[in-house]
Amino acid sequence: MTQTSTLQYEAPWPVYALDWCKSAAPGQSLRPRSAFRLGIASLTEDYRNRIAIVGLQDERVLVEDDYTEYPDFVTLVEAQHGYPATRLQWQPSTANSFAWSQKSANAELLATTGDALRVWEYSSDGAAAVSAYVGRQVSGGGHKLTLKTALSGQSKVQNNNTGAPLTSFSWNEKSPNMIVTSSIDTTCTVWNIDTSTAITQLIAHDREVYDVAWLPTSTDIFVSVGADGSLRAFDLRSLEHSTILYETPAPKNMPPPSSSPSSSARPPTSPLLRIAFNPADSNYMSTFHLDGTEIQILDMRSPGQPVMELKAHRAQVNALGWSSTDSQLLATAGDDSQLLLWDLAPHTQAPAASPRNASSGLSSPRPDVKKRVLTDPVMAYTAAGEISNLAWSPHIASMSMNTGHTTAPGEWIAIAMGKSIKALKV
Repeated sequence: MTQTSTLQYEAPWPVYALDWCKSAAPGQSLRPRSAFRLGIASLTEDYRNRIAIVGLQDERVLVEDDYTEYPDFVTLVEAQHGYPATRLQWQPSTANSFAWSQKSANAELLATTGDALRVWEYSSDGAAAVSAYVGRQVSGGGHKLTLKTALSGQSKVQNNNTGAPLTSFSWNEKSPNMIVTSSIDTTCTVWNIDTSTAITQLIAHDREVYDVAWLPTSTDIFVSVGADGSLRAFDLRSLEHSTILYETPAPKNMPPPSSSPSSSARPPTSPLLRIAFNPADSNYMSTFHLDGTEIQILDMRSPGQPVMELKAHRAQVNALGWSSTDSQLLATAGDDSQLLLWDLAPHTQAPAASPRNASSGLSSPRPDVKKRVLTDPVMAYTAAGEISNLAWSPHIASMSMNTGHTTAPGEWIAIAMGKSIKALKV
């Protein structure tokens, strides 16, 4: 018996947004099948985009090699989405124990952003899924994906009725009823998706906001990055000011400012596209620039400049993501068709004896740290094409199958390349 280390899926359309389910389907925690589910979304330049949930064709693909003529994943259910989804996330694992006011017990939630924040309810009839035969598409057998709510708020800075397009969102793990969205209209909005109401909207940046992330374990602090090249932190308990944690340096060889400066004549800075916290030590965040090939690692305790820079990609970086375990592994992927895995544990400072807790707000700075440049990832995978996005699985425990085989425990990373998705065992 060999343990499979790669799984693949060919979508009917180009894929951009994708996420791996964070917890097993209700009542199916012992089935390997329910740990291997992906949410994916199409990227086509029209109003006919779709989102889909894909799952294992047959659990035996995890341990046997003789299923190569079949796709490893099949579409379980799909739905119309209109404009492309800029981000798709599966509910945090904490959502299963949250007291939702209007969610059926055996349903799971997904969310997407695009022209609005949409919350979807997914339910599967476990028995129907288990009886799927190899080679047979799992037709609607008990899988339902329905739109629960579409939220697009009145914009603070635009006076038309519909909200501006949303670029990304972050789902709060501690309070899974809270989602913060980022928009091209310079704002971030915090939503209560259980009551379908906006908690607050704030002007976060001078230009478009491209990504946003809650500080792990906090329900008050989040950070955002955007086209103005800054990384900012916000605290819902004191919204009158934000903290600028990092601003991209102005490009060299800048022409001198014109004699009649206008408001649009701000010096150009390189936009920051993505931001993500290290779940194992939330002092650390990772970001990268538009068209950039390096990844910057920032430390909340010494804002102003990166403490590390990761240099190995040979073309622009498109996506990054941290392992959800304590391993401090960061995955990065880009147009050089490379998926790189970086182990930052040897380079991060252990949290001090008195760990910063989420209630104390942003931590006190520490003395300036010299920036380390890392050029050696611990793993590199060359894909068949440019990698547009990636998603980690949670740690998946070893499972016994009815064939007598046992799957090896571990984590997986899914990557999207055009219409292809590959899942790789870490």
